[in-house]
Amino acid sequence: MAIDPKLLEELRERREAASKAGGADKLAKRHEKGVMGARERLLTFFQAGTFQEFGMHAKHSCHRFGMQKKDLPYDGVVCGTGLVDGRPVAAYSQDFTVSGGSLGRIHAKKICDLMDFAHEAGMPVVGVNDSGGARIQEGVDSLSGYGQVFFKNVLLSGVVPQVAVIAGPCAGGAAYSPALTDFLIMTRDHANMFICGPDVIKAATGESAALEQFASAAAHASISGNIHLVADDDKHAMELTAKLLSFLPSNNISDPPHQFDDLDLSDDPELNEIVPASNKEALDTSAVIERLVDDGDFFEIMPDFARNIIVGFARIEGVVVGIVANNSMVKAGTLDIDSSDKGARFIRTCNIYNIPIVSLVDIPGFMPGLAQEQGGIIRHGAKMLFAYAASTVPKITLIMRKAYGGAYLAMCSSDLGADMVFAWPTAEIAVMGAEGAAKILFKKEINAAEDPKAKTLELCDSYRAEFSSPYQAAAGAMITDVIEPAQSRAALALALRNTLSKRDTRPPKKHGNIPL
Repeated sequence: MAIDPKLLEELRERREAASKAGGADKLAKRHEKGVMGARERLLTFFQAGTFQEFGMHAKHSCHRFGMQKKDLPYDGVVCGTGLVDGRPVAAYSQDFTVSGGSLGRIHAKKICDLMDFAHEAGMPVVGVNDSGGARIQEGVDSLSGYGQVFFKNVLLSGVVPQVAVIAGPCAGGAAYSPALTDFLIMTRDHANMFICGPDVIKAATGESAALEQFASAAAHASISGNIHLVADDDKHAMELTAKLLSFLPSNNISDPPHQFDDLDLSDDPELNEIVPASNKEALDTSAVIERLVDDGDFFEIMPDFARNIIVGFARIEGVVVGIVANNSMVKAGTLDIDSSDKGARFIRTCNIYNIPIVSLVDIPGFMPGLAQEQGGIIRHGAKMLFAYAASTVPKITLIMRKAYGGAYLAMCSSDLGADMVFAWPTAEIAVMGAEGAAKILFKKEINAAEDPKAKTLELCDSYRAEFSSPYQAAAGAMITDVIEPAQSRAALALALRNTLSKRDTRPPKKHGNIPL
């Protein structure tokens, strides 16, 4: 006998109702503002026809404050799996049109169940945050739900990639789930994220502040450094998420999605032209990166925060790499508190997901100054040292120009575990710059000279040639080779291919104690 048509009709009606979420009128208003619905975000993200929903028929279990009379479709969060570029990904999307996307016990259980599935199956998790926060009617059950989500975030950390998309309000304790993920992407105009609102800030400090000052995507991207990427709108946010995942493995025991092909080891003469004649002129590191990576395709992470260091993903002759590069066009490329945090976090992320690290060095030192010292530059700078030394992935370093003092070490010298270190002829590897060193070492000669300025220049040149030359470091077996800039791409490509089979066993321990 055929199935009862009434049963099929009921199922179709339930699915149709779920597709309209909190109502067609609410969805239409969101469209007028240029905002997608929760389900639309996921359907845009996944390949057509591949979305399998988890918990479409789930209902809240609250029977107080009139909640027993409310029907909240799928309890305000759409969960499921689908394919992105042919690879499975788990994702959930909070629905603001359903009770403000508030989180209750079942809402949290759906998210946690999805994360458990992703953990066991070894697939990335993407969470789209668009919620008014805890569901007040459910009281402590709502707080418990947040705690369970946080616990799962930490449990999955370092196991599968986690990406949070902030596409609407994300306030109070809710902000800590995204903060526990690997990457945060925030839409430019319709999202905000904060712990305390303007009224609370004013009451506590007497200072007035608008949300744009501390809770907007622009503020988080450039000032607080809480997010990694800013999206123009919902569609762009999901595109950025897919692009980000294209550089990451599905889990920590898989290799990144390398795209091997025949090696092109030809020189790139253009790189010889990029290097300024004088080391006092800033080097455009972004232009160097563009020449080194495949098709100039560099996916920069945190481009608006701590711009004196550049980090991001790319491929070099098909090999996925994480690039960490000094940017001498901002703060002379020095490492300060924020850039140390940014760099160390990115290095550790690459190490988790088996992504080789390419370091491009042009650094005069750590940022000097009272504010930096009082702010803990020693502790923050040590994060870079710790992150590089603890990383077991292939590490290739290219010293382009300045590499002075402790900052030289902090940018992955051979002593910090670099597998291969290349240097351009323009590299200067020393305790400090020639000018400073000469004034200390040759103070008497300079003071006794008829023309102290000319004598200083002469001694600087002499010091630079004898003690800062890359050949000095090469003579001490501290670098692998001195190469022309034009040979950089080929040298890096070969080095990466030759280190992909690297195995680095460390002493057994729970984890190192990074100076947080």
